[in-house]
Amino acid sequence: MKEKEEERLRVLKQDEEKLYSDKIQLIAGIDEAGRGPLAGPVVVGAVIMPKDSMIEGVNDSKKVSEKKREKIYEEITKEAISWSVGIADQNEIDEINILNATKLALKRAIENLETKPDLILVDALTNIDTQNIPYKSIIKGDAKEYSIAAASIIAKVTRDRMMREYDEIYPQYGFNGHKGYGTAKHIAAIKEYGPCILHRKSFIKNFVK
Repeated sequence: MKEKEEERLRVLKQDEEKLYSDKIQLIAGIDEAGRGPLAGPVVVGAVIMPKDSMIEGVNDSKKVSEKKREKIYEEITKEAISWSVGIADQNEIDEINILNATKLALKRAIENLETKPDLILVDALTNIDTQNIPYKSIIKGDAKEYSIAAASIIAKVTRDRMMREYDEIYPQYGFNGHKGYGTAKHIAAIKEYGPCILHRKSFIKNFVK
């Protein structure tokens, strides 16, 4: 690992390392992917990394290329003490709104962790059900905290893989490329073919008659 990357990771980990104590040995990072798209689920990733973890390239998933995210995802899931995902689908998003659906997916991600953390670090969300585990909400946490950045990659890769699979069922929408986000190509496809079951009805009102 190059010195510059090692230094970046040390900076990314410095706040987290100050949180470890006799009572806090396991810290889980949590982040979501898919709040903004017009189609598909919102996915929340949760991960507990070892204290000494230093995986090259771990960063806010938006700053990492798709190819690199896949590689880093494999390293994170292999090294993690425990990791999981929680999912809320497009029907739940329409029913309870995207914020509440994200919180529901977060609850599911925590429930799915085989090892329970002593503390949770979450990107921006507040008023969440963490199963009585203490948590800290950090604005732009995926760019500031190692564990949240790792969780962001788990969430993003999981969701992207789902959207690529959906693309095989509904190739006319181009999910493989835009992953459900509101690109001009995607909006044009919705107008031409109408929505499919993956579309969030509450998000596409302006594009369907």
